[in-house]
Amino acid sequence: MKVTAPSLAPILRSDAQGRILARLLLDPEASHSFSDLVTWSETSMPTVTREVRRAEQAGLVTSKKIGPVRNVKARVDHPLYDAVRRIILATYGPPIVVAEEFARITGARATMLFGSWAARYLGEPGREPNDIDVLVIGDVDRDEVEEAAERAERRIGKPVTATVRTCSQWGSENETFVQQVKSRPLLFVLGDSEEWSGAAFGEAETGLGDSR
Repeated sequence: MKVTAPSLAPILRSDAQGRILARLLLDPEASHSFSDLVTWSETSMPTVTREVRRAEQAGLVTSKKIGPVRNVKARVDHPLYDAVRRIILATYGPPIVVAEEFARITGARATMLFGSWAARYLGEPGREPNDIDVLVIGDVDRDEVEEAAERAERRIGKPVTATVRTCSQWGSENETFVQQVKSRPLLFVLGDSEEWSGAAFGEAETGLGDSR
């Protein structure tokens, strides 16, 4: 079967490879099971097995079997580790980084990536995006959101623009911006995507009102 060329980093074999490497290289102290990598990369076990084997042959990762489970982790002593990590961070790293930096925001019900970067990550062809758009849903402190965006930007190396909408605004059909966001690819990094992909969530359903 022909593998679709990656949308974010043409130097890689596939988007699945980019996601797998992102999981491994961006948290080099952690080890991950093959099952974890299957879930994260949204691909199959044969694909994960193949890509991990290639990365291990190249010396970028190492694997060790503990009981019935084989765990994989990055090799930080590889001479190209820093260079490869920077490429992966700028292309496939934002979901991990944004999830980590925005997880501590009080009152946030969901956080998602939208716009061109999310579209490329999800396979829509086009030019490499220059920035990353983040949308936070909930009754939150906007300064706290901006601080999270600044931290994520420093780690990723690309501008991160954060937008806030309350739960009632997200459910409103009169919000032009919200309707535009919903019409394009969305990548949820925090929150239940099935729940928040729905069209209507008002104050009565969420228990949160408009803070403005």
